[in-house]
Amino acid sequence: MTAAADERAVKTPEDVVTVRQAVRARAVELGFTLVDQTKLVTAASELARNLLQHAGGGIVRVETLTEGLRRGLRVVFEDKGPGIPDVDLAMRDGYSTSGGLGLGLSGARRLSNDFRIESVPGTGTRISIARWK
Repeated sequence: MTAAADERAVKTPEDVVTVRQAVRARAVELGFTLVDQTKLVTAASELARNLLQHAGGGIVRVETLTEGLRRGLRVVFEDKGPGIPDVDLAMRDGYSTSGGLGLGLSGARRLSNDFRIESVPGTGTRISIARWK
């Protein structure tokens, strides 16, 4: 599998907007349907906001994936924040540490074909989402 990546820092709310724009532009470039574009952008927006809100910022990589004739888009969110003490609990619908609806992580998982999360308390979190065309 090959990947072409674009990396950007997320430090401000404006950076969340640029992540959304970058994900949409890459999805359009790859020929994703409007529905799939919207799913990707929604998931990326939520995860970028989480990066800012819970970790004070981090790095986002937007990667084009090629696997034989299949093409996809992966977005990776990495931070060096406090980590998630209980990932299973954090993935439950309705669970929130910030007073929100508690649909961010679980919603992003539902909007993705592939969702991976690695988190070490005190070290940081890495979340990877992907959609295939």
